[in-house]
Amino acid sequence: MDEARKVGVRLAVEPLHPMYAAERSVINTVGQALHLCRQLDPKNESLGIAVDVYHCWWDPQLAESVSAAGTEARIVAYHVSDWLTSATDMPLDRGMMGDGVIDLKETRRLIETAGYNGMTEVEIFSKDGWWKAPPDEVLKCCADRLQGVC
Repeated sequence: MDEARKVGVRLAVEPLHPMYAAERSVINTVGQALHLCRQLDPKNESLGIAVDVYHCWWDPQLAESVSAAGTEARIVAYHVSDWLTSATDMPLDRGMMGDGVIDLKETRRLIETAGYNGMTEVEIFSKDGWWKAPPDEVLKCCADRLQGVC
């Protein structure tokens, strides 16, 4: 973190869905990420949180945790996609916004109310779907969905 601080870069802890707990991360909620940030960077100089709706939509404490992270200006990134109930490969079958079960408008409201006004990153992992579509089609759909369902 010292090197990041020296060059003015904010690092982010991204909580991952519990399905990743055994092999990738034991930080599964925004609340856990916030706790870790407070421990590692108590002055809030270089460590924040990347809120990815795919990983945290299920958390019953999401509203409270996002609010607390926003109060401390810890939200440094916001990722969107959707959770498909018919996914065949959970890590690599994320839905286009509006095709799944995540309440994206409510999540955006939480993020904006918390004070985040940065970029929204579309993060679609879709090896059998969107990755095979023509890039112009994917970009148009992303733009339309960001305006319509997010």
